[in-house]
Amino acid sequence: MKELFGGPGRVSGLLLRLGQCLFGCASIGVMISAPGFFNSTAFCYLIASMGLEVLWSLGLAILDLHALSSKKNLQNHVFLSLFVVGDWVTAILSLSAVCAAAGVTVLYARDLHSCKKPPYISCNEFQLSVALAFISWFLLAISSHVMFWLLATI
Repeated sequence: MKELFGGPGRVSGLLLRLGQCLFGCASIGVMISAPGFFNSTAFCYLIASMGLEVLWSLGLAILDLHALSSKKNLQNHVFLSLFVVGDWVTAILSLSAVCAAAGVTVLYARDLHSCKKPPYISCNEFQLSVALAFISWFLLAISSHVMFWLLATI
Protein backbone atom coordinates (compact mmCIF):
# COMPACT_ATOMS: atom_id res chain seq x y z
CA MET A 1 0.00 0.00 0.00
CA LYS A 2 1.39 3.39 -0.96
CA GLU A 3 1.88 6.06 1.66
CA LEU A 4 1.29 9.45 0.05
CA PHE A 5 1.26 12.92 1.54
CA GLY A 6 -2.33 13.77 2.49
CA GLY A 7 -3.60 10.20 2.54
CA PRO A 8 -6.41 9.14 4.87
CA GLY A 9 -5.38 8.28 8.40
CA ARG A 10 -2.14 10.29 8.22
CA VAL A 11 -1.16 13.50 9.97
CA SER A 12 -0.68 15.26 6.62
CA GLY A 13 -4.23 14.28 5.59
CA LEU A 14 -5.57 15.60 8.88
CA LEU A 15 -3.72 18.90 8.37
CA LEU A 16 -5.08 19.23 4.81
CA ARG A 17 -8.64 18.67 6.04
CA LEU A 18 -8.24 21.11 8.92
CA GLY A 19 -6.85 23.70 6.50
CA GLN A 20 -9.85 23.23 4.25
CA CYS A 21 -12.17 23.74 7.22
CA LEU A 22 -10.28 26.78 8.47
CA PHE A 23 -10.16 28.61 5.13
CA GLY A 24 -13.74 27.60 4.26
CA CYS A 25 -15.05 28.94 7.58
CA ALA A 26 -13.01 32.12 7.17
CA SER A 27 -14.45 32.61 3.68
CA ILE A 28 -17.99 32.15 4.96
CA GLY A 29 -17.39 34.50 7.89
CA VAL A 30 -15.94 37.28 5.75
CA MET A 31 -18.71 36.98 3.16
CA ILE A 32 -21.46 37.03 5.76
CA SER A 33 -19.93 40.09 7.41
CA ALA A 34 -19.99 42.01 4.11
CA PRO A 35 -23.12 44.12 3.77
CA GLY A 36 -25.17 43.36 0.68
CA PHE A 37 -23.71 39.94 -0.11
CA PHE A 38 -27.21 38.50 -0.46
CA ASN A 39 -27.86 40.70 -3.52
CA SER A 40 -25.82 38.33 -5.68
CA THR A 41 -26.70 34.69 -6.22
CA ALA A 42 -23.03 33.87 -6.83
CA PHE A 43 -22.11 34.99 -3.31
CA CYS A 44 -24.91 32.92 -1.79
CA TYR A 45 -23.75 29.96 -3.88
CA LEU A 46 -20.22 30.50 -2.55
CA ILE A 47 -21.50 30.36 1.03
CA ALA A 48 -23.49 27.19 0.32
CA SER A 49 -20.61 25.40 -1.41
CA MET A 50 -18.10 26.44 1.27
CA GLY A 51 -20.56 25.17 3.88
CA LEU A 52 -20.65 21.81 2.12
CA GLU A 53 -16.86 21.76 1.87
CA VAL A 54 -16.49 22.60 5.56
CA LEU A 55 -18.89 19.83 6.58
CA TRP A 56 -17.22 17.27 4.29
CA SER A 57 -13.71 18.21 5.38
CA LEU A 58 -14.62 18.32 9.06
CA GLY A 59 -16.16 14.86 8.83
CA LEU A 60 -13.06 13.46 7.17
CA ALA A 61 -10.79 15.27 9.66
CA ILE A 62 -12.67 13.61 12.51
CA LEU A 63 -12.31 10.26 10.73
CA ASP A 64 -8.57 10.89 10.27
CA LEU A 65 -8.23 11.81 13.92
CA HIS A 66 -10.01 8.62 14.95
CA ALA A 67 -7.82 6.53 12.63
CA LEU A 68 -4.67 8.17 14.02
CA SER A 69 -5.69 7.67 17.63
CA SER A 70 -6.75 4.04 17.18
CA LYS A 71 -4.02 3.19 14.65
CA LYS A 72 -6.54 2.00 12.02
CA ASN A 73 -5.80 1.82 8.31
CA LEU A 74 -8.32 3.71 6.17
CA GLN A 75 -6.73 2.75 2.87
CA ASN A 76 -9.11 0.13 1.58
CA HIS A 77 -11.07 0.12 -1.65
CA VAL A 78 -14.45 1.05 -0.16
CA PHE A 79 -13.21 4.01 1.89
CA LEU A 80 -11.01 5.35 -0.90
CA SER A 81 -13.86 5.12 -3.44
CA LEU A 82 -16.09 7.12 -1.11
CA PHE A 83 -13.34 9.67 -0.47
CA VAL A 84 -12.61 10.08 -4.19
CA VAL A 85 -16.23 10.63 -5.17
CA GLY A 86 -16.91 12.99 -2.27
CA ASP A 87 -13.73 14.98 -2.81
CA TRP A 88 -14.25 15.37 -6.55
CA VAL A 89 -17.91 16.38 -6.25
CA THR A 90 -17.09 18.85 -3.50
CA ALA A 91 -14.09 20.20 -5.44
CA ILE A 92 -16.12 20.78 -8.60
CA LEU A 93 -18.90 22.56 -6.70
CA SER A 94 -16.41 24.68 -4.78
CA LEU A 95 -14.43 25.66 -7.86
CA SER A 96 -17.56 26.67 -9.75
CA ALA A 97 -18.75 28.76 -6.80
CA VAL A 98 -15.36 30.45 -6.39
CA CYS A 99 -15.17 31.26 -10.09
CA ALA A 100 -18.71 32.65 -10.13
CA ALA A 101 -18.09 34.79 -7.06
CA ALA A 102 -14.78 36.00 -8.47
CA GLY A 103 -16.51 36.99 -11.70
CA VAL A 104 -19.16 38.98 -9.87
CA THR A 105 -16.49 40.61 -7.70
CA VAL A 106 -14.55 41.70 -10.79
CA LEU A 107 -17.78 42.96 -12.33
CA TYR A 108 -18.54 45.09 -9.27
CA ALA A 109 -15.01 46.38 -8.75
CA ARG A 110 -13.67 46.99 -12.23
CA ASP A 111 -16.55 47.14 -14.68
CA LEU A 112 -19.38 48.79 -12.76
CA HIS A 113 -17.11 50.75 -10.38
CA SER A 114 -19.65 50.06 -7.64
CA CYS A 115 -16.97 50.29 -4.95
CA LYS A 116 -16.35 53.98 -5.62
CA LYS A 117 -19.84 55.41 -5.77
CA PRO A 118 -22.78 55.30 -3.32
CA PRO A 119 -24.29 52.98 -2.25
CA TYR A 120 -20.90 51.44 -1.56
CA ILE A 121 -20.42 47.71 -1.98
CA SER A 122 -17.93 45.82 0.16
CA CYS A 123 -15.50 44.91 -2.61
CA ASN A 124 -12.58 44.30 -0.24
CA GLU A 125 -14.58 41.79 1.79
CA PHE A 126 -15.79 40.08 -1.38
CA GLN A 127 -12.24 39.82 -2.70
CA LEU A 128 -10.92 38.48 0.60
CA SER A 129 -13.71 35.92 0.84
CA VAL A 130 -13.06 34.71 -2.72
CA ALA A 131 -9.32 34.45 -2.02
CA LEU A 132 -9.92 32.41 1.14
CA ALA A 133 -12.37 30.17 -0.71
CA PHE A 134 -9.84 29.62 -3.48
CA ILE A 135 -7.19 28.57 -0.94
CA SER A 136 -9.70 26.17 0.59
CA TRP A 137 -10.47 24.74 -2.85
CA PHE A 138 -6.74 24.39 -3.60
CA LEU A 139 -6.25 22.31 -0.45
CA LEU A 140 -9.25 20.19 -1.44
CA ALA A 141 -7.80 19.75 -4.93
CA ILE A 142 -4.57 18.44 -3.41
CA SER A 143 -6.37 15.92 -1.23
CA SER A 144 -8.70 14.80 -4.04
CA HIS A 145 -5.69 14.27 -6.31
CA VAL A 146 -3.98 12.17 -3.63
CA MET A 147 -7.14 10.12 -3.04
CA PHE A 148 -7.43 9.44 -6.75
CA TRP A 149 -3.85 8.18 -6.95
CA LEU A 150 -4.29 6.03 -3.86
CA LEU A 151 -7.40 4.46 -5.37
CA ALA A 152 -5.51 3.80 -8.60
CA THR A 153 -2.75 1.95 -6.74
CA ILE A 154 -5.10 -0.51 -5.06
